[in-house]
Amino acid sequence: MKGKVKKQDSMLDGVRCVVNTCYYYGEGDCCMASQIEIQPRNASNSDQTDCSTFAPK
Repeated sequence: MKGKVKKQDSMLDGVRCVVNTCYYYGEGDCCMASQIEIQPRNASNSDQTDCSTFAPK
């Protein structure tokens, strides 16, 4: 396993990801991770958040 979680054969429903340099990126801007984690706690806007599940290709 290259990343923190299992890479699935199907997209993570309801999650759109445009980071095409991520191991979990799927064609059509889909996330193929089995689950994701967004950090940090107590963020006050989207600029303060990131996907900690990201793994480079």
